[in-house]
Amino acid sequence: MPLLSEKVVVISGGTRGLGRSLLSSFLENGCFVAFNYIASVAVADSIAKEFGNRVLAIRCDAASSAQTESMAQRVVRKWGKADVLINNAGTASDSPLLRQSEEEWDKVLGANLKSAFNMTRAFAPFMRCGGHIINISSYSGIKGQRGQAAYSASKAALIGFTKSLAAELSREKIRVNAVLPGYMLTDMGASSPVAAEAAKAESLMGRLSKPQEAALFIRFLSGTENITGQVFPLDSRII
Repeated sequence: MPLLSEKVVVISGGTRGLGRSLLSSFLENGCFVAFNYIASVAVADSIAKEFGNRVLAIRCDAASSAQTESMAQRVVRKWGKADVLINNAGTASDSPLLRQSEEEWDKVLGANLKSAFNMTRAFAPFMRCGGHIINISSYSGIKGQRGQAAYSASKAALIGFTKSLAAELSREKIRVNAVLPGYMLTDMGASSPVAAEAAKAESLMGRLSKPQEAALFIRFLSGTENITGQVFPLDSRII
């Protein structure tokens, strides 16, 4: 396992689901972790109290460039740098395209794609002597899902964003990769039992993914030095 102790890790969306598992995994391995949240004030406060000076909880809408710039400045003032950025924030709004409002479309694209653009632009300048950006995409970004036009479009765009950014930032020794965690029974995943059963049926191992499994792989990936521009599926569905 690559050594990560004392690294500064930034996670968008760290209060629940995969983000919460990532936060715990990195903190348990000696990292400093900053994360943003919007509405989960009580959870963020609890995390901050539990881990003390090793964690920085910042109320920030990652779809806002002004707020992400402010977040980056706070992280750098506290720790002086950023080593790993995980663009994990996201949402879904499943509905047939012809019944989906423009507001719903913009909300999904903002949370899933624009947030990654804003966070990357805010934090990449502080990744001195290299760093690692990991974008959380989805199986839906490769195989479109019925009723998920906005979600699938945003996750497919994240894959293109990853590959372009990997080429662009390689001169700065910054690696950029994407991960497809698989269907997980997080708050968002559990809201669609039909989709969960469909994902389970496609799985060669006959089960869904677990946030802790994805967090373990992402933690390993973040410490590698010669992997960039790649897309990693983390479940047993054949792509």
